[in-house]
Amino acid sequence: MKKIASSDFRNQCSKLLDFVQRTRQPIVITKRGKPVAKVVPVITHSDKWFGRLRGKVKIVGDIVSPIDPPEVWESSR
Repeated sequence: MKKIASSDFRNQCSKLLDFVQRTRQPIVITKRGKPVAKVVPVITHSDKWFGRLRGKVKIVGDIVSPIDPPEVWESSR
């Protein structure tokens, strides 16, 4: 995480905001060497539910065909 002094942040604010937006990495602003604030990228949530997990889930096997039921069902009583 990038750290920057408050005086430097004041002078380069626009440039640093572009950096955060482009790289999606937060910046910690320090005053006298101690952290006082953090600039983080905005998280935009999509309203689309379909396709939200694209690239996160791996389907293995056939998910369309029905499964074969067992020959004998056992009761849990």
